[in-house]
Amino acid sequence: MASAVASFFFLALLFRSSFAQLSETYYDQTCPRLPNIVRASVKKAIQSDIRAGAKLIRLHFHDCFVNGCDGSVLLEDAPGIVSELNSPGNQGIQGLEIVDAIKTDVEKECPGIVSCADILAQASKDSVDVQGGPSWRVLYGRRDSRIANKTGADSGLASPFETLDELKAKFAAVGLDSTDLVALSGAHTFGRSRCVFFSHRFANFNGTGSPDPSLDSNYRQFLEGVCSAGANTRANFDPVTPDVFDKNYYTNLQVGKGLLQSDQELFSTPGADTIAIVNSFAAREGTFFKEFRKSMINMGNIKPLTGKRGEIRRNCRRVNSNSGLFGEEEEEEGHDVM
Repeated sequence: MASAVASFFFLALLFRSSFAQLSETYYDQTCPRLPNIVRASVKKAIQSDIRAGAKLIRLHFHDCFVNGCDGSVLLEDAPGIVSELNSPGNQGIQGLEIVDAIKTDVEKECPGIVSCADILAQASKDSVDVQGGPSWRVLYGRRDSRIANKTGADSGLASPFETLDELKAKFAAVGLDSTDLVALSGAHTFGRSRCVFFSHRFANFNGTGSPDPSLDSNYRQFLEGVCSAGANTRANFDPVTPDVFDKNYYTNLQVGKGLLQSDQELFSTPGADTIAIVNSFAAREGTFFKEFRKSMINMGNIKPLTGKRGEIRRNCRRVNSNSGLFGEEEEEEGHDVM
């Protein structure tokens, strides 16, 4: 019990210090138009690809859950870098070209100033409110990692095949609680998923010889029809308003229409504390939006690199060629380094 309490206070101290190091005003003097630049670029991306917003927020999520919000998810394989993109949890992840375009727009006005990690945080906020969701003030000051952590991605990213207890454990490992889990899962109110990630629910679920009982039978038949085109076919997370950020994700869970097993687990796990949270979000969109804002800020402030740690990448997909110069400090160990 004592060790658990000590661990809790250590995590609380860690995340409080993260909040203290980041600031809304970080770029006020060096790149004051950053929010406007990123928002315009995100709107342009969504106009040409309705899935752009969902792609950007997924990149931010997968970045923050591995060594914190440091842009490491964007690094591709290179000498000394084993990319997190190779992790099963990042299978099929998309949107790097959108980040590249945003970075190009930012660099035109503020060269060498804004990190890729901060661009992901701002772009995620814009992706949500441009498509009807809440807005919030993004905290800035993150710097970019010079190394990646594929092993951390393998073990730390949530899987669509996991139980509620497994999901809770992964969120708790980065200082997030059940409310954060339910609120952040609400990002599945827009976007798509490939059949390979949910078709196991159609038959012989968990070796039972039957479909997942938590999946509405009519919805299952509809999804089977969609997936008859192949495992890589995509289905909407929200069959009602697939391109709008709203509370329908939660009303879908209430009637057995969560697309992924990991979605439906939030409502269909007997006795779970998450059921009441789902019900409260389904009842009032304002409640969901309020908690989503808070949880996005919580997640966006997981273990940022600040000060002289890391760097400001010129290209979000690779470390700067002068990494280690100009007195920049090396990062802590624990990443995959060849």
